[in-house]
Amino acid sequence: MKQARIISLAPALALVCALSTPAIAQDGKITPITSPAQSAAITLNTGVLPAASAPEAWHRQYNSVFARNVTVATLTPFLPSAAKATGAAVIVAPGGGFRTLSMENEGWQVAQALADKGVAAFVLKYRLNQTPQDMAGFERSMAELFSATAERPQTPQNPAQEYAPQIADARAAFVLVRARASEWQVDADRIGMLGFSAGAMLTMSTTLYGQDAKPAFIGTIYGPLWAVKVPADAPPLFIALAADDPFFGNAGYGLIDSWRSAGRPVEFHLFEQGGHGFGMYQKSTTSTGWFDSYLRWLGMHGYLQPKR
Repeated sequence: MKQARIISLAPALALVCALSTPAIAQDGKITPITSPAQSAAITLNTGVLPAASAPEAWHRQYNSVFARNVTVATLTPFLPSAAKATGAAVIVAPGGGFRTLSMENEGWQVAQALADKGVAAFVLKYRLNQTPQDMAGFERSMAELFSATAERPQTPQNPAQEYAPQIADARAAFVLVRARASEWQVDADRIGMLGFSAGAMLTMSTTLYGQDAKPAFIGTIYGPLWAVKVPADAPPLFIALAADDPFFGNAGYGLIDSWRSAGRPVEFHLFEQGGHGFGMYQKSTTSTGWFDSYLRWLGMHGYLQPKR
């Protein structure tokens, strides 16, 4: 298959969720916090990130919780009650530029909302590019990435190689959910993936390069929209983006055109306002409605009801 053209935005997205205000009045100060217990998290079998030295760390910003320096991937289940379970499942990939993970706004809250609707959800804490261990160094390194002299992102020669650790984590997540599908009341052929920002990039990369992952349906929320080579069996795609997104709002609609040209199902919501990183924040803009639209889309494809 011809290589898909996925733009590398790891530098530019390094702190999308931690440095770009989600357009609501919240405290942008980064405050270190103790790592959560994560008792439900299941360690995936992808090992420790090679050459990693800094320990995993957590912080709070914009009234939300973030992780960084993740070196061991985990998957945390959010399961619906047996009475509500539809058999459908979604692997949720938070964003953060492959430097941080917006675990609360783009992870746990999304997963719980899906579980409340009968869809099993699994938050993927994937391995990240490392940042300075000390907070001052972390903040300084991120500020440098956004400086006027910072090198602009370039298209990777081989996206599958550049995002190899993260794709491996996503593949392992699909393997685990399918292996425990009966226990978790999940239909093995009804497992999708939903990603935000860098997590949207991971969702698309998993779809194109994930080999045996094969998500049944995918969603990308404020991810890049550049054209790709769409495989013949590409899954249905849901896309949400704000027109005033500073990263992707004015970059064309090649991804939608690619899916349509391949004759594959795609639904695209372009909100007038919302910025980047809105996730599950309740804002005055219509971007807050993306989740309701996503649920309706899942229902249209039969994922909010048990398989018949």
